[in-house]
Amino acid sequence: MATKPPTGDPVQDAPQVHEAQHAAAGLPAVAHSLLMAQQQMGLGRTARTLLKVNQKNGFDCPGCAWPEGDKRHTAEFCENGAKAVAEEATLRRVTPEFFAAHPVSDLAGRSGYWLGQQGRITQPMYLPEGADTYEAIGWDDAFAVIADELRALGSPDEALFYTSGRTSNEAAFLLQLFAREYGTNNLPDCSNMCHESSGSALVETIGIGKGSVSLEDFHQADLIIVAGQNPGTNHPRMLSALEKAKHAGAKIISVNPLPEAGLERFKNPQTPQGMLRGTALTDLFLQIRLGGDQALFRLLNKLILETEGAVDTAFVDEHTHGYEEFARAAREADWDETLTATGLDRADIEKALGLVLASERTIVCWAMGLTQHKHSVPTIREVVNFLLLRGNIGRPGAGVCPVRGHSNVQGDRTMGIYERPAPAFLDALDREFGITSPRHHGYDVVRAIRALRDGDAKVFFAMGGNFVAATPDTDVTEAAMRRARLTVHVSTKLNRSHAVTGSRALILPTLGRTDKDVQAGGKQFVTVEDSMSMVHASRGNLAPASPHLLSEPAIVARMARAVLGPGSKTPWEEFEKDYGTIRDRISRVVPGFEDFNARVARPGGFTLPHGPRDARRFPTATGKANFTAAPVEYPELPEGRLLLQTLRSHDQYNTTIYGLDDRYRGIKDGRRVVLVNPDDARALGLADGAYTDLVSEWRDGTERRAPGFRVVHYATARGCAAAYYPETNVLVPLDSTADTSNTPASKSVVVRFEPAG
Repeated sequence: MATKPPTGDPVQDAPQVHEAQHAAAGLPAVAHSLLMAQQQMGLGRTARTLLKVNQKNGFDCPGCAWPEGDKRHTAEFCENGAKAVAEEATLRRVTPEFFAAHPVSDLAGRSGYWLGQQGRITQPMYLPEGADTYEAIGWDDAFAVIADELRALGSPDEALFYTSGRTSNEAAFLLQLFAREYGTNNLPDCSNMCHESSGSALVETIGIGKGSVSLEDFHQADLIIVAGQNPGTNHPRMLSALEKAKHAGAKIISVNPLPEAGLERFKNPQTPQGMLRGTALTDLFLQIRLGGDQALFRLLNKLILETEGAVDTAFVDEHTHGYEEFARAAREADWDETLTATGLDRADIEKALGLVLASERTIVCWAMGLTQHKHSVPTIREVVNFLLLRGNIGRPGAGVCPVRGHSNVQGDRTMGIYERPAPAFLDALDREFGITSPRHHGYDVVRAIRALRDGDAKVFFAMGGNFVAATPDTDVTEAAMRRARLTVHVSTKLNRSHAVTGSRALILPTLGRTDKDVQAGGKQFVTVEDSMSMVHASRGNLAPASPHLLSEPAIVARMARAVLGPGSKTPWEEFEKDYGTIRDRISRVVPGFEDFNARVARPGGFTLPHGPRDARRFPTATGKANFTAAPVEYPELPEGRLLLQTLRSHDQYNTTIYGLDDRYRGIKDGRRVVLVNPDDARALGLADGAYTDLVSEWRDGTERRAPGFRVVHYATARGCAAAYYPETNVLVPLDSTADTSNTPASKSVVVRFEPAG
């Protein structure tokens, strides 16, 4: 039987600390999944729902973007996927009566965990100017509010249209179409905060900002390097692919400042042997200092160049550009500097080199540990150099694998959710719809916050997500959001962003992935693109949480009709009735989606073309894969300071907090912890169990403080510390971003420790 939500906020500042675990999944994962699902959905609903997750005739998990193979398990989900589904398919409801009992001032004082536990929002809600309580509003009136504000702006560029990764291809395509017909490219999205660095580096070097591998490539690889990523928590189904690769003879190198249980041993809950013993995954653990990855790959490249016969000269000669300049820079790599930058031992790097040279097919995977530093783009370019040297792009079992952390975040970008769109995309869009899209670039996430702060943006519209909790420099971001004239959030559940509003605010409740979607044209489905460019259908199977909900495509279509009026030639009403008509238009605008409706109707969908992977064809400015040569960078650490990375606990997904435990790291009943190497802690006088304030240091001299964190002595790399976000986003300066990509540098925050007040 489902349980009621908590009435009070649990105490979160007195966590219990136990020994960290050294294996992921297994029976505890199964038990925890079923417990949380039962609490939210009840037993019968749990069975009906979980058996449809990631099935060919079911719905795509609203969690991560890891792909499914052609053959599916009956239970094709992981622990965190089950949590994500349970939170969305919950029987708990947030009604107008709830809002009457909880004014905004009350919601603003609640934790993200408490807000998320309250359940699904059932009706559109409106916060009038000067009011402290949301009130119910009809859909037509809500769209009239949006239309009034957008029409009153001095320029379309005073509006921001943000997209979270959960948004379907159909809704994303409509949102970018509406924004551009309205007159702006202000389409910031969650990619700006995560894999923007990957896209920036990959477009320059191989011509496409996506990974070049398939799931089958994992099964054929000789060597898989997992850098700056924790799949056991963030992409748990990836562990099955790593296990299969290990059984086929692959070696795995993990490169991370923290030891992570999921990369040590995987107890596969799908098999009896997996449940009992599991599979050891990592052959070599390189416990690297935060931000030292570029230096590591640069030195490996030098050593490859110095090894006779190690370079794939035929591939380099035929398919690459810039080799000589790169080679000159790589040969200058210095052992002493590399050891300083990485904190590694020479012997470990030499072991890594041995594994690299023994491999004919190598994959490099990465996530936020590589993308959220000032020098993230040159770091990822160096990874590409590393793969190009031995011909490991466009070969089975080899390639680049940026692992996306949110379902359909990649698809949203493919659909045109981008503040700097390619001219060819805009040309195709304009031809198809008879509009004139703006050609000047719009705002990304960081620039959008600056625009709100400076009064240059006045209306903020969010398709999903939890913007104020996901973004950096929390105090600055919240103050900026409060300067807006109108904030609008399309949401399924409550979050912090609903309590940090502009002068007026709307919450527009929408269907989730698990919900049936029936429109005037009949039952509908949507589509998503996974981390490996597979596009497939997603069909919910549950009755919607309320009869007052609209789908995301319907919300965009009705908003567009209200704002653009009868002068728009775009068939918005037709799009709302039948999503197949949206896909027909996508097929004529977005390359690779030809005959979209027919191809996506096939079980499992289809794979988008990828020139480097499919034919070693590189659509770059040179027509070849580009080697690059950038100076080696790494964060410098002042005396008495540590380098902090923000990260997730095992009981959260992005900013959604499912619970207050981090089982694999031994943390229970609390989130305000900071993990510090015992030797660093002793040098700084930080006793295990002591409470401290974290204070970040940045060149602007502004004090950014996160108070009251329990010190946990933990096996982090020397000089490095870790703590959970969003609690520590307050420490990340808005202007501390990656060069080129402008991604917040959340993995290299210089902090000092002060006694808790």
